[in-house]
Amino acid sequence: MKRRNLLRGLGLGIAGGLAGGQSVLANENGEKPWNRGMAPLKITKVKAIPTCPHGIELIVVKVETNDPDIYGLGCATFRQRAHAVVAAVNEYLDDFCRGKDPDNIEDIWQTSYVSSYWRNGPVLNNALSGLDQALWDIKGKRAGMPVYQLLGGKTRFAVDCYTHASGKSIEEVADNVSKFMEQGYRHVRIQLGGYGSASLSESPDFKNAGFGTQEDNYLDSHFYLNNVPKMFEAVRKQCGEKVALLHDIHERVKPLEAINMIKKLEEFRPFFIEDPFSPENMEYFELLRQHTTVPIAMGELFNNINEFKEPMVRRLFDYIRIHISQIGGITPAMKVARLGEWFNVLTAWHGPGDVSPVGHAANAHIDLAVWNFGIQEAVNFSETLQEIFPGSPTMKNGFMHISEAPGLGVEINEKLALKYPLPDKFNYNWTQLRKNDGTPVRP
Repeated sequence: MKRRNLLRGLGLGIAGGLAGGQSVLANENGEKPWNRGMAPLKITKVKAIPTCPHGIELIVVKVETNDPDIYGLGCATFRQRAHAVVAAVNEYLDDFCRGKDPDNIEDIWQTSYVSSYWRNGPVLNNALSGLDQALWDIKGKRAGMPVYQLLGGKTRFAVDCYTHASGKSIEEVADNVSKFMEQGYRHVRIQLGGYGSASLSESPDFKNAGFGTQEDNYLDSHFYLNNVPKMFEAVRKQCGEKVALLHDIHERVKPLEAINMIKKLEEFRPFFIEDPFSPENMEYFELLRQHTTVPIAMGELFNNINEFKEPMVRRLFDYIRIHISQIGGITPAMKVARLGEWFNVLTAWHGPGDVSPVGHAANAHIDLAVWNFGIQEAVNFSETLQEIFPGSPTMKNGFMHISEAPGLGVEINEKLALKYPLPDKFNYNWTQLRKNDGTPVRP
């Protein structure tokens, strides 16, 4: 009796509500108590906010609603095609999403995913990621909870990370690992020379012949293959067993060369070796498994959410190395993580400097929630980036910590962001790598 009187006092009719197929929490007009007197929430605008501090193109998507206090932010950064992503967001997703209910994240993701008919390209997937992450940000803000709570809550107190140690010599690499250990890092990726597999050689024959451009990088695969095992040996000797060592082949040598080198690294107990083969050479993973038990991370170049399904089910690698915005955001990434749990594949989301603080926060929210978390790539944001993106994740003793604010916890100073416009042209040098005779090398 008391419950019935209470519900009547709230304007809720039990019999009428049930008879009409409505929730008992709805009144005779179908209004829910938390929405009564309010217009239904609708998306009014989806826009890209590009910014380029430190010469790195970052793209954040802002989803606005008919309530000016409710909006969301998501990462759509694809610096190699930044202008194309901005156009995809502003010219297509904005019109497609206006008037939709931002609560319906799965429905919006699925319909946006097929709205171009042809899908899975990195430009459209990054645009979709910005939208998707922003919708999760909105849902967290409306719930008054960090996004990780909506994904199931914490399974760890913070996000364990690895950092990068490189050098022009093996001795310099080992010294840098020691320095990171003093800062509290327990996991360090070691690379000799530049990022990935580029060697230290400076005068290849293709440049002397005027082939390609003078800015193109050079890969001396013989130098690389011979020196990586020596690097691991030296770091182990100097730094001991308390640090976990990682390495990125970056798909830049022949598959059989990668397999032979990984076999040599087994005695140094790598935490994982990343990206041994390009996406065009996935069949070699089975052969790799037959010859070594070194843990393998793969997936940085995956775009199609179907690319990793069979390899994960067949346990061909141990860590899924997806760039979350490249596959479309938090919604598909959570599905990948849940699939991995069934097959003992752990997460190791891609998290370089060309991911916005909003994107790093999205990585971390998933990291906190999923049981099969493996490791996360560390990032230390500059004062400029922290000013543009208040609430950015922070690092302490090798752990990433995030804001406990509702949603993803990161905001954006739009006026300051616009002071760092995207360049009209893009520097392609990072992707341009050649052998001594000038043959292009695929990452």
